[in-house]
Amino acid sequence: MNLRLVRDEERRMRLTPDEKAMLAGELGPIARIALEHQVKVGEFFGARDFVPVTQAHVMADTESLGEAGVAWLESLAGMSEGRAAVCVPTITDPRGTDFAKVGVLKQAAWMVDLEHRAIDAFVKLGVSMTNTCINYQTVQAPTRGEHVAFGDTGVVIYSNSVCGARSNYEGGPSALSAGLTGRTPRYAYHLDECRRATVRIRVDWQPRSLNDWGSLGAVIGKLAGDYWAVPVLEGMENAPGSDALKHFGAAMASFGSVALFHMVGITPEAPRLRDVGGENLPLAHRIGEAEVKALQAAYSSDAEIDVVVFSAPQLSLYELQNLAALCDGRRFTKPLLAVTSPQVKPDADRFGITGRIEAAGGHVLAGMCFYQSYAREIAEANGWKRLATNSAKLANILGGYGYSLRLASMERCVEAAQTGMLR
Repeated sequence: MNLRLVRDEERRMRLTPDEKAMLAGELGPIARIALEHQVKVGEFFGARDFVPVTQAHVMADTESLGEAGVAWLESLAGMSEGRAAVCVPTITDPRGTDFAKVGVLKQAAWMVDLEHRAIDAFVKLGVSMTNTCINYQTVQAPTRGEHVAFGDTGVVIYSNSVCGARSNYEGGPSALSAGLTGRTPRYAYHLDECRRATVRIRVDWQPRSLNDWGSLGAVIGKLAGDYWAVPVLEGMENAPGSDALKHFGAAMASFGSVALFHMVGITPEAPRLRDVGGENLPLAHRIGEAEVKALQAAYSSDAEIDVVVFSAPQLSLYELQNLAALCDGRRFTKPLLAVTSPQVKPDADRFGITGRIEAAGGHVLAGMCFYQSYAREIAEANGWKRLATNSAKLANILGGYGYSLRLASMERCVEAAQTGMLR
């Protein structure tokens, strides 16, 4: 056998009898199509086999899917013959539309139509339309060692790091395929060796607000700058809450493609530095307040603002509660959009939180994410250019949509919605 044939054989994944049956079409065309895709992904990344997963989380926004992606979903749904095709619980990331707020965003009819088509196809496949990027706060958090197939970057880094679960960043077709087959290629963060620390960082300053936590995550993400990098962090004096870790991880993933971090004494796999191999690493970076403030200063141009957005990640009930308290007694002169999950919104309505925010002139939207809502088109439709937010992840992404960004605390953003100026 020549060298090329040997290498081809080495790349070929080992399949179980069930997987061979799927690939042969014995379990139907949908499972065959899904596993064919997964084999290509697995062989590209050098996976030797598949690992069973307990749940999947699919990126479902139609701005990413486009007409071609929705048509592909519809073709799969057409093969299901009215029966659920997924074999493990499979949920969705935010959509691009809150159907109750289409007029607020001035979204076009074709956008709404595409959303309805995508939803119909997902439902026919048996996917649960949770429409959330905070499923670990609202639906079902994965547990330590649980193998899952998640798509959203903020979901993956939180699940890997804070929950101790195991997932790679799964593209939309890959995450859906995992839901359809109940497995995913075993590579990267499904493997023990890839979860060891690769860069050691000491934090000499403790964040106070959520935008500080996001900014710290952004600094670390830029320093790591690599999907395969696993930062281990020393110096954290107190355990952050879930919302702080949510903003921290989402920004780190956005600025650096990082999928896993360890905090010594806080995250489950790193009770001690040596538990993740950190004692063998030199101290690569020290981060203090100056580094975080320098990152924030990069988003400080233009004192006037056109719109305030709290999104990416979706807001928890506690974030909405804090926002409502800041809205009491105010009247906004600029639009304020607060985006949450469909699981949180009913409680916010029931507790009067939504009413307090909207009494000030704000809008509480559910089931969507701002940057997945055709952000460029709605900016043009509404005349929005200068945007204020407390999300470092959102600030990082929206620059590519033509916005001028201001990153500030929730308090300062609310004041800006009232005065039209961020001071």
